[in-house]
Amino acid sequence: MQIVKGWVDADGQAHEKVYDVALAGVHQYDEQGHAKPIARTVDLETGTYLNSFGAPSLSAYWEDPEFDRTQRAFYYLRVIQIPTPRHTLSDAIALGMDPNDTGRPSVIQERAYSSPIWYTP
Repeated sequence: MQIVKGWVDADGQAHEKVYDVALAGVHQYDEQGHAKPIARTVDLETGTYLNSFGAPSLSAYWEDPEFDRTQRAFYYLRVIQIPTPRHTLSDAIALGMDPNDTGRPSVIQERAYSSPIWYTP
């Protein structure tokens, strides 16, 4: 789960920042403190995958560490799902093609978004 914050600074420049709020299962962070991508279990030869990562539900409390009560901002929740086979992989397998010949990715990672919350001072 991630919180995405957006705002416009005093110079009129738009900004967006992503906060990792809750990670499912065993996770690791990179040098910048961001969550590393979740492992991919998609078998590119059969188009099957294991649903062995992630969590059926997550719960967290988050508070903006850089909140400025004088600045307009918006926030929304983004959930990143596990990697799954893209339909082009299934099509390529069914047609006996090399998935690379489709010119499209074989794996996709869906995202779900909440409605934004707008803060106005």
